[in-house]
Amino acid sequence: MASSPTLITPCTSTPKPLLPPTRSKLTTTTTTAAAATTRRRELLSLATGLLLTPALLLPSTPAFAATDDEYVKETSDVIQKVRSTLNMDKTDPKIADSVAELRETSNYWVAKYRREKALLGRASFRDIYSALNAVSGHYVSFGPTTPIPAKRKQRILEEMDTAEKALQRGR
Repeated sequence: MASSPTLITPCTSTPKPLLPPTRSKLTTTTTTAAAATTRRRELLSLATGLLLTPALLLPSTPAFAATDDEYVKETSDVIQKVRSTLNMDKTDPKIADSVAELRETSNYWVAKYRREKALLGRASFRDIYSALNAVSGHYVSFGPTTPIPAKRKQRILEEMDTAEKALQRGR
């Protein structure tokens, strides 16, 4: 007796196949691969089109850029804050709070303006930055209640004066 691909059971009159009919996997795979390739090409062409849009190629101004008026006002505020803090009496009970405010103000000013290339060459920026660095360095090293030595204080106040003059001249 030869083996047959169908199984005959006593209760059925028609033979049933052992395995369900199979479709060719080659045609479905190529169809799926072709669709995926087409989608991939469409996505790449869309992405390339978006990246090469002329509006995106033009340099934009950074979000943190400030106007000249804003720079002048904030720098003047920093100068006044430095002067008032340095001229406080060493026995004043509010000196630690004033130094903390000065550090907060100077950190904000430096973080905001040191990245702006248009300001880096200004004399006012250079002098203020140098003075703030000296003041912050002193208070970090010696504490907020230790007075600044006379020579350093004089140099810082001179830098504040020259920075203020340069600021008024638009430099």
